Amino acid sequence: MTTVRVVGTGLLGTSIGMALSAKGFRVQLHDTSPTSVALARDLGAGEVGEDPADVVVVATPPDVAASVVAQQLGDQPDAVVTDVASVKQTVLEELRAAVGGDALARYVGSHPMAGRERSGAVAARADLFEGRTWVLCPHETTADRARAVIDEIARAAGASVVTMPAAEHDLAVAAVSHLPQVAASLVAARLRDLPDDAVGLAGPGVRDVTRIAASDPLLWTQILAGNAANLLPVLDAVADDLDRVRSAVRAIGEGESAATGARGVLAQTIADGQTGHARLPGKHGAPPTAYASVIVVLPDRPRQLAQLFADVGDAGINLEDLRIEHAVGAQVGLAELMVLPAALEPLQEALTAAGWRLHS
Repeated sequence: MTTVRVVGTGLLGTSIGMALSAKGFRVQLHDTSPTSVALARDLGAGEVGEDPADVVVVATPPDVAASVVAQQLGDQPDAVVTDVASVKQTVLEELRAAVGGDALARYVGSHPMAGRERSGAVAARADLFEGRTWVLCPHETTADRARAVIDEIARAAGASVVTMPAAEHDLAVAAVSHLPQVAASLVAARLRDLPDDAVGLAGPGVRDVTRIAASDPLLWTQILAGNAANLLPVLDAVADDLDRVRSAVRAIGEGESAATGARGVLAQTIADGQTGHARLPGKHGAPPTAYASVIVVLPDRPRQLAQLFADVGDAGINLEDLRIEHAVGAQVGLAELMVLPAALEPLQEALTAAGWRLHS
């Protein structure tokens, strides 16, 4: 039986322990906080122990990941070691300066592209990595065995594995992970001083944009600082775009004589966003624009969602995606069902016949 040592029992470490324990791995937990490690144990993430490990997963904050990996490479001379920090190049550079070549060959950085707005072991889930991407970042001297072992661990947790160099990873996450966090936080911060009545008007747009704004400030400060070199050019480009939009809005506000071309800037900004959004992969890699949707009014009563799914299934229609939002001031929800375009009309007819109220 493979023994996996998980160092760090926060959200990711505890979730990894839960996932691997469920798949038959022997998981040993370690944390500098006795309370944290005991909680992770009680949640089913593994056992507390110090036996030799076959694999070590370092799930500590990014600013200490390299030092903990170096320690584990020394303490566990036969183990393959990975870390799951959100930034990879800095960790690798610090390790190159701290450990010898033989030890470094047993290390392969990795990053599961999964998380939650909540932090800590109490937010952990055994299925956190199901269907998510887990990036492996082997370096030039990573042993083939190390790469294969961490690949196995990631897949056992339910993830799909992608391999790329550390520098390429950090450049990518600056745009697809770190920038969205900054943008969400900035937009959400505008809500702080709004009157309650104004905040009560919030619909799916602001909720979608600000969902990740509830993230841990300390953790994200470490992440953003660790990838500052790659994040800065992305922020600069967004700042330039925002300046153009701000200038266009100002020109429109000053009157028609100053507004020539301003509406074109606004339209192009929205159009560029559409183009970028269309590249995001949906179910089985299909773009979200491949789907049509119908919005169903969902009474706030038990079994309504189950009944809706049953009626969709009875109609022989396959759902591609689902989103639910809650209406303000009414005991109803709105369920947006996404299907292939050819299934839209049959779905509307079936749900109407079953007595559901649809939004046009």
